[in-house]
Amino acid sequence: MFEEPYRWVEAVENRRQYLDEQFRQGSPVVALSYEKGILLLTGSRGTPKLYEIYDRIGLGGMGHPADLEKLRFSLLEMAHLEGFNRSPSDVTGSRLVKYGLAPVIKQAFEEIFKAPFIVKMLLAELGHTSQKDCFLTINYDGAFEEGGACAALASTSAIQAQMVAYVKKESEAIPGSLPEAMDLAVRAWALGSLAQLKEQEDETRPTEKPTLDTGTTPSTTVSPDRNILLTHLRAAMSEQTIESAILERNTPGSSRYRPLDPHELTRLLPKGLPSPVN
Repeated sequence: MFEEPYRWVEAVENRRQYLDEQFRQGSPVVALSYEKGILLLTGSRGTPKLYEIYDRIGLGGMGHPADLEKLRFSLLEMAHLEGFNRSPSDVTGSRLVKYGLAPVIKQAFEEIFKAPFIVKMLLAELGHTSQKDCFLTINYDGAFEEGGACAALASTSAIQAQMVAYVKKESEAIPGSLPEAMDLAVRAWALGSLAQLKEQEDETRPTEKPTLDTGTTPSTTVSPDRNILLTHLRAAMSEQTIESAILERNTPGSSRYRPLDPHELTRLLPKGLPSPVN
C-alpha cells in the first residue's frame, strides 16, 4: 500500500521521458507581435500546424496530428459556445486555456492507464495594441505560461526559453512592419531547430572525458549569427516548407486571422531563401 504513491510518481516520470522523445523531431513554432498584428510561423511537412480558433485568437502546435486536431476542435467548440452564451469579447485565450484546455491535458497526462495527448500548443491573442497582445503556451502535462511580445514551442522548455530570449535580444522594440517581423521569426525558428539538432547530436555522441573548468556554466549559450541561421533555414526548407499566418490588428470585420499564401511568403522571406511557390 505504501508503494502505490511511489509507483504513480515513477509511472508519471516514465511517461514524461516518453513524451520528451516524441517532440525531438518536431518543428518549432514561434509567434511574435509587430505593430499591425501578430505573426505565427513554423515548418511544415504537409500537415498544417497553424489554425484560427476565434476572431482574435490563433493556434500553433507541435505533436501528433490526431491529438492536435482533437484538441483544436475542442477549443473551437468551447470558443464558439462561450461567444454565443456570453459575448465575443468574453472569448479570451486565457479563459480557454485555464478553464478548458489545460485541465483536460493535465488529466490525460496523469491518468497513467490511458494515453496522454502528444501535444504542445501555443495560443496567440490579438490585442488592440501590441502591448495588449497575449501569448500562452501549454505543455503536454497541462502546465501553461502566459506572457506578451512573443512565445515559442520547441522540444524542450530550455530551447523555448532560448528562442524567446533571442527574439527579445534582437528586437528591443516591437517590430514595426511585417517584413521585419518575418525576418526575426525565421531566425528564431532556425535557432530552435538548430538547438534541437544539437541536442540530438549531444545525446548520440560518446561521453567525453571530463575537462578542466573553464569558468562557463551549462546555461551559457551563444546565439549563432544571422548567416548561420539563414544557412540552416535554407537547408531545412529542402525538406519542409514555411507555414505562416497573421492576426491583423486593423483589418475590417471580426475575424483577424489570415494564412499567408506562398506568393506573399516569397515576398516576405529574407533574400536567398528557396521560394515556397512550387
